[in-house]
This record gives sequence, structure tokens and C-alpha cells, in this order.
Amino acid sequence: MMNVGICALCDRDEVFITVHHLIPVTRHKNKKTKKETTHQERHSTIKSCRSCHNQLHLIWTEKELEREFNTIEKIKSHPEMEKFIKWISTKSFNKASVALDK
Repeated sequence: MMNVGICALCDRDEVFITVHHLIPVTRHKNKKTKKETTHQERHSTIKSCRSCHNQLHLIWTEKELEREFNTIEKIKSHPEMEKFIKWISTKSFNKASVALDK
């Protein structure tokens, strides 16, 4: 079953929610990451819609997400993401039109 809720980035309501790790899981075992972050920081997540989540990974590499864009404030304040959020916020989301994978 998919979760429906509010996207922490675009603030659209009643969208399917994904979990975005602020520090990507693939970077958790990196020595520098382990040394410079706490367990809690490494496992911090935000709820985002699929569109915003995909956009994050289109704009930045996993390393950039880990080192530079590891807070919601940093993500939302980047010019490319600001532009995308402004655009996607105007789009409606029709749950009934989406085929769910079981």
C-alpha cells in the first residue's frame, strides 16, 4: 500500500509519498560521512512526492546530496529546485488516474 500525504518540498496534499534520505543510504558507509555525522543525521528523512524526489536526483549526485544539500532548507533554496517547486506546486495530482503496483 502506498502512503498518501503532503510533500515536504512542494506542499502538495494528497500525493503519493516517498521517503528521501537527506544523506543517501549509499553514502552511509563512507568514512568521512561516518566521522562527520551522527547516526541520527545519517538516517534523517523527509516525505516527498515522486516528482520532487526524482528532481532531487536529477539535479544532484549522491555525493552532492550528502555534502551540500542534506537539509530541507538547503534543498528548497537552490535556484533549480525553487523553480521546479514553483512549477510543480501548480500541478494537480489525481490519485485515481495513477495505476498502483501491487
